[in-house]
Amino acid sequence: MKIIVTDEVAQEGLALLAQDPRVEINIKLGLKKEELLAIIGNYDAIITRSGTTVDKNLLDAGTKLRLIARAGVGIDNVDVDYASSRGVIVVNAPFGNTNSAAEHAMALLLSFCRNVPRANGSLKSGEWKRAPFTGYELKGKTAGVIGLGKVGGRVATRLKAFECEVLACDPYIAVKRAHDLGVKLVSHDEIYRNCDIITVHTPLTDETRNMIGERELAMMKDGVIIVNAARGGIIEEEALLKYLESGKITGAAIDVFSVEPPKTDVLQKLIAHERVIVTPHLGANTFEAQVNVAVDVSKEILNYLDDLPLENAVNIPRFDLALMDQMRPFLNLMSVMSDFVIQLVDANIDTVTFSYAGNIAHYDCTPLSVCGLSSILNRLVEQDVNMVNATLIADQMGITVEENKSTQSPSFSNMITLTIEGKGEKRTIAGTLFEGSPRIVKLRDYQVDFAPDEHMLSLTYEDRPGMIGKIGTIMGAHDINIASMNLGRREKRGEAMVILSLDSAVPPFVVEEVRKATDATFIKPIHMPGVKCSRGCGCGI
Repeated sequence: MKIIVTDEVAQEGLALLAQDPRVEINIKLGLKKEELLAIIGNYDAIITRSGTTVDKNLLDAGTKLRLIARAGVGIDNVDVDYASSRGVIVVNAPFGNTNSAAEHAMALLLSFCRNVPRANGSLKSGEWKRAPFTGYELKGKTAGVIGLGKVGGRVATRLKAFECEVLACDPYIAVKRAHDLGVKLVSHDEIYRNCDIITVHTPLTDETRNMIGERELAMMKDGVIIVNAARGGIIEEEALLKYLESGKITGAAIDVFSVEPPKTDVLQKLIAHERVIVTPHLGANTFEAQVNVAVDVSKEILNYLDDLPLENAVNIPRFDLALMDQMRPFLNLMSVMSDFVIQLVDANIDTVTFSYAGNIAHYDCTPLSVCGLSSILNRLVEQDVNMVNATLIADQMGITVEENKSTQSPSFSNMITLTIEGKGEKRTIAGTLFEGSPRIVKLRDYQVDFAPDEHMLSLTYEDRPGMIGKIGTIMGAHDINIASMNLGRREKRGEAMVILSLDSAVPPFVVEEVRKATDATFIKPIHMPGVKCSRGCGCGI
């Protein structure tokens, strides 16, 4: 394999490749785009960091390219979708900087608690002052960790070493992982109400964007300290500034911002605030992390050469085409079902069970299960999940994956059932194909029949006259058109389930209005940005 390296990559990683006789490495740094386009056709793989844009033009010119290795987490500089269409595998190194990120969060927290930046500046200016820099101990404090993944778990361990009581919130982590870390899993609101220190370690998604805003900040204890070394945009910065200025929040330590470099008036005021310490997104910026990511991508290239699974592939891997042809009609169904049901789950996931009934049970259903698992995990974790790494990631999260098969299906010639369980909560969805399109035929123990749409609303309430009218009236008042409605119930005047297909998204305040009007026991908006799989989960759709 002939490999070109176009950005600075730690030599420790490249040494692994240089030792392999199958590999020829050419290091060519600082190439102009035209120069790279002229020679890329000679290479089987490219190793980059953020300095090289791997776009359509480069991929078209790289007629021999089989693999793109990004020595780092972000893949914004790689056109992953087009690479997938060309059959080029993209790998990255999502875990090489986890320790660096965790240590930086602790460095920020300790620097704030002991006034290190201000005391350093004072002493260097020729002053000898001590009283203004009286600090806080971590011992005995209650610390809340939001997000208990690779980084959050490490931060929790370190906080415990400082003799903090650690509470954690992560609805997508199995209870066993929290027990293993020695922390207590609680709700978001319990974190906000009870913690002296709150540190955030979640990805930035639609679910977590502005997750900590006016409501959450107002709920916090007076004197709380907030740390964000995860992603800018998780905390509403304007609201954070407001509560810093009011004195409710003692201080904040921030490494990431919603706009980088930070240029807005709010961010400039936040950075300048005397009780805020800041760094310019340095969480992964250590010598060790750079070595780790170089080693990780080099190992992935060697795995590729040895036909071993790629743990960190972010797009479509290679599969037996004959098997894919057998499963292809059901892959979109599985992806849609998984994407739908995971949005109904609030608890920590312990078990995911895939059940196949009917003719499909005669086949090897493993590709379907892994496709479904990858769709579920793509909603839960920051890294891109595909059919190669889904099982590994589930195992790391403490999630048990089960598969059941029966060639007998009483209702349909083929039916797939997906059950997600965790912390006493259980969600079940079943679907089939109708003229090649996905149909949901069961939710929980309700018989339903609907085709998923981009915008939906699911709710359950006590069945009584006038409820459908109330829902329709509220939607009409807010100019939200109901495309279709599916009602399921077990008995008259019992619990009813309604699934609405809508022409537009339902804002949170409308969801709350519907909940109050119907006394809903459960209500959740569902967003399916593409009913067919378009996330590059590796299912081949």
